[in-house]
Amino acid sequence: MTTKATTHAGFIVTDTPPDHVARAKQVLAAHPELRRLFGRDLASFAWTVALVALQVAIAVALVVWNAPWWAILLVAYVIGAFVNHALFVLIHDYTHNLVFRTTNANRLGGIFANIPIVFPAAIGFRNFHLLHHRHLGVPGLDPDVPSEREARWIGDSRWKKALWVGMFWVVQGITRPGGVKSQRMVEPWSVLNGAAMAAAMAPLIWFFGWWPPAYLFLSTMFALGLHPVGARWFQEHYVFSPGQETYSYYGPLNRLSFNMGYHNEHHDFPSVPWKHLPAIRAAAPEIYDRLYHHNSWARLLLTIIFDRTFTPFRRVVRKTAGTA
Repeated sequence: MTTKATTHAGFIVTDTPPDHVARAKQVLAAHPELRRLFGRDLASFAWTVALVALQVAIAVALVVWNAPWWAILLVAYVIGAFVNHALFVLIHDYTHNLVFRTTNANRLGGIFANIPIVFPAAIGFRNFHLLHHRHLGVPGLDPDVPSEREARWIGDSRWKKALWVGMFWVVQGITRPGGVKSQRMVEPWSVLNGAAMAAAMAPLIWFFGWWPPAYLFLSTMFALGLHPVGARWFQEHYVFSPGQETYSYYGPLNRLSFNMGYHNEHHDFPSVPWKHLPAIRAAAPEIYDRLYHHNSWARLLLTIIFDRTFTPFRRVVRKTAGTA
């Protein structure tokens, strides 16, 4: 990011737009064949059906087999978190209309993928994530930017950072969206999302009790919390190299996360589905390999919590909107 940047109130303030549009033009000029990667991938819906069925089957099986509470907790951490994180990634592709042809079909696909996540997230994520792309780094418009109050309270405290990461489902799903005044949290599609989640959980509770939704919700908490995949939410835009705003992860957990680690590639080309993101890096290593990137989400998670130099202020913010 070629930028004139200064530190203000802890954040890194810049007066230049994100690099993504310019870099995408540079990549396409050198590799015009990458245009063929744009489009939709219906296979994402097949994955959605398979993963929703898997999570519901695990939730029911744990009750049928009379699993103790500690086993349910362990399965939620070891298996459920990966599955629900993968479903979040598929919701991300539905958000960018990369599965079905119409916007409403993608909304419905996202709501279906939302079932094992328990709380209604798909439509809210869609509405606020698209703002993130349009207004990357703009406080009050980009819901991914922590507020100054949030960042000051957490600071460099290890226990507060652990709490912050562990409760990130609250931060990401409730606290930050509430600070974005340009987008309503409640609208017809979000109401439908909530009703669909209630309708999905009702038969599970009726026939099997509260443990199935408890297992599913624990899986969600770990997927957005103290878990290697939980580090992904911090990998994307917290600054680890001066002058760079967005970061990719190229480690092995991309295989369980539908390539969500390829975040520079995604912001450069948001019209490319998850399946083809590695092909972008492979085609243009001279551009992407020179950018700072992460190779371990587990190591990053430990860095976030225990490294005193890491604080929520490690974010680039700008006063003017910029497409990213």
